Amino acid sequence: MSAASGAGGDTLAEKGWLASHKWLILRRISQIIILALFLAGPLAGLWIVKGNLAYSLTLNTLPLSDPYVLLQSLLAGHIPEKMALIGVAIMLAFYFLVGGRVYCSWVCPVNPVTDAAAWLRSRLGIKGGAHISRKLRYWVLAMTLVLAAGTGTIAWELINPVSMLHRGLIFGIGMTWTIVLAVFLLDLFVSANAWCGHVCPVGAFYSLLGKWSPLRVSAAQREACNDCMDCYAVCPEPQVIKPALKGAKQGIGPVILSPNCTNCGRCIDVCSKDVFHFGLRSAK
Repeated sequence: MSAASGAGGDTLAEKGWLASHKWLILRRISQIIILALFLAGPLAGLWIVKGNLAYSLTLNTLPLSDPYVLLQSLLAGHIPEKMALIGVAIMLAFYFLVGGRVYCSWVCPVNPVTDAAAWLRSRLGIKGGAHISRKLRYWVLAMTLVLAAGTGTIAWELINPVSMLHRGLIFGIGMTWTIVLAVFLLDLFVSANAWCGHVCPVGAFYSLLGKWSPLRVSAAQREACNDCMDCYAVCPEPQVIKPALKGAKQGIGPVILSPNCTNCGRCIDVCSKDVFHFGLRSAK
């Protein structure tokens, strides 16, 4: 499902549906596989992965820990076990290399919900909306850390839509649907990409984690750009595109360096001129 109705029409006509949706398909496959690995145990007794996104153990050997959750736990005064620390070290290294907000577009279970809201918003022709500062997510992030330190608990994780939805899908949805519906309606009626792009502290945390990551999207063929604006229409963080796409006269390179880029590949899929591709931040 495209984030904006009509965007990518030229690419669709020239390359076909599969080629113009390849990164979307890969993202959905990634999300489905990750969720299936967690569900295989409770539903089929096949315990490849035990736990949830906060902490998991794969094949009873490989620990993976969410560094954001562990940071909250540390501030709450809890001493993590050795396996949790090893799991965090692995995740820190991984997200540093591939870009922290890869989590948002390739792993997070809320992403398909917000993508669906963006698609429906476009289909219904809903324009504009409330102005929400993109800096708000960093204030919310700081609040969750202060909350952990002040209460001695990881209180935010009890109401975090990301954690709630993942736990709900594994252990039973319960009242989680109300929180998920609230996120969907927020994105649909209040403001485009409101949750992921303006509010979610998880995305804010991972943007800080991946600030210097080497894997980036590059507008390497920006001279071929025909100003169709499709990349801006589909990007959940459109403010990251302009410096790389239009900065040649200011001596700005073609690599998207903003840590808020989610490396989702939407701009690559939608561009009929093949302006964008994945590469390294060192590329000129």
